[in-house]
Amino acid sequence: MNHNQHDHYIATTEDLLELYGEPVPRSLLKELDHISAHYRKFVERAPFVIVATVGPEGLDCSPRGDPPGFARVVDENTILLPDRRGNNRLDTLQNIVRDPRISLLFLIPGVGETMRINGRARITTDPALCESFSHNGKLPRSIIEITVERMYFQCQKALVRSGLWDVESWIDRGELPTAGQMAQAFAGNDFDGAAYDRDYPERMKKTLY
Repeated sequence: MNHNQHDHYIATTEDLLELYGEPVPRSLLKELDHISAHYRKFVERAPFVIVATVGPEGLDCSPRGDPPGFARVVDENTILLPDRRGNNRLDTLQNIVRDPRISLLFLIPGVGETMRINGRARITTDPALCESFSHNGKLPRSIIEITVERMYFQCQKALVRSGLWDVESWIDRGELPTAGQMAQAFAGNDFDGAAYDRDYPERMKKTLY
């Protein structure tokens, strides 16, 4: 019997609902159009967030991290994120100025739930705001202002299945190529990967902010 793998692709929402069924009611009840008191606590204690944006070239997903509280809740619909020093690719920022849609996924080490936000963003260089995000005298060049449209927490299943916070599941870093090795692989002999890795800890101290 001939087997056509294309027969098994899901192409419509009707097919999805037939396969999975209706959403669990609680998964819909937890979705808010604002930042509740409980959700605010989660955001303010998170030291890490993954930021997803979209632009003409496609999608981008970028990690952002700072001490807890770096994601500043201004009111029930507004969050501010400082844009710290990076590599100047500006993938996230370029997307925002052309398409304001944004998604955030907040994580807290040791906590199984994550917090998801969908909304719209814009970039401000307001001097007073940038000054308010100063860290050891270093200011962000800009601030991302997010207007929350949808917000809800995700249950623990994904983090439990992955063992993300389980130290016993962590691998030895030596099992993976280093940043220097990966960079040298595409840069060739013009790049000294060993020197890059050797100097990285000191360079990190000088360029973190």
